[in-house]
Amino acid sequence: MMRVWDIPVRLFHWLLVLAVIGLFVTGKLGGNWMEWHQRLGAFVLGLVVFRIIWGVIGGHHARFAKFVKGPAAVLAYIKSLSGKGEAPVRYAGHNPMGALSVVAMLLVLGFQAVSGLFADDDILSRGPYAGAVAKEVSDWLTRLHKWNSNVILALIGLHIAAILFYVFVKKDNLVKPMFTGKKTKPDDVAGAGETGGRYWSSWIVALLVAAGVVVLVRSGGAR
Repeated sequence: MMRVWDIPVRLFHWLLVLAVIGLFVTGKLGGNWMEWHQRLGAFVLGLVVFRIIWGVIGGHHARFAKFVKGPAAVLAYIKSLSGKGEAPVRYAGHNPMGALSVVAMLLVLGFQAVSGLFADDDILSRGPYAGAVAKEVSDWLTRLHKWNSNVILALIGLHIAAILFYVFVKKDNLVKPMFTGKKTKPDDVAGAGETGGRYWSSWIVALLVAAGVVVLVRSGGAR
């Protein structure tokens, strides 16, 4: 067995899952639940910012530089999965397609959280910075905020489909390691194991990010 996912990455992943579920539920319920919708949106913003920072200073498999590949590597990996290319390289951490999924999810969730700060449904929900921009801009961001929720659902669907593909076709369980942090390492797996030992810094980053998001949201609400 080799350690792949460090504790900060695993906590980020499952907290994000719960927060996104909560966002969709509170968004559908509406009414007074929109207050919690906004709180969860701020929480997601904090999670995304944390993951971006941890993607630079975090553990081996958490770093973007270690798993984000160029277009050529992505296309080669897709061809290998379809059987039209060379035998696929097996990765201990994210494969090139998984890396695209991570980047896409961070981008769309980050945009959703930021646009929510400026959104205004003219009924019950108003972002803390809706009054800081022109009404036309706020309305435009509100429409994008609603439209982007469909993009998020599509990415979630693709993510789940990919997991099922790897479980039932490739015989590679991607879910269990996100709980345990460990994977069995066959001889042909590319990449080193997670060494650990620097997780205390993740708590400092998390506290700083949390404080920054709180100040950001409260400053907007005080306008």
